[in-house]
Amino acid sequence: MSIKRLHTGPRMSQAVIHGSTVYLAGQVADQAKGKSVTDQTKEILAAIERLLGEAGSDKTKILSTTIYLADIATFAEMNAVWDSWVAPGHAPARATVEAKLAAPAYTVEIACIAARD
Repeated sequence: MSIKRLHTGPRMSQAVIHGSTVYLAGQVADQAKGKSVTDQTKEILAAIERLLGEAGSDKTKILSTTIYLADIATFAEMNAVWDSWVAPGHAPARATVEAKLAAPAYTVEIACIAARD
């Protein structure tokens, strides 16, 4: 099976396609960096939709998601955005954890795996 990489840099690819599976790197908010968890989550989910579209998938095909929060106290704030974004009947398996992120201005990071068929 072939492997296709999208938006590859020296350290990582933003998406990797292997067969009918799409693996997305952890996405952070570049434009909303330093802003609210709500703003960062919205930007990240838009980036996920864009990457999945480029890979031949969409948010209804997300199989698994891992969400990293710099402060678990913002769980409800992030969920308010997430819940309005997830397509009804298509909620993926999901884990949410508190973690120190790459830079203090990042409060949310989301990685996911999706199907293409």
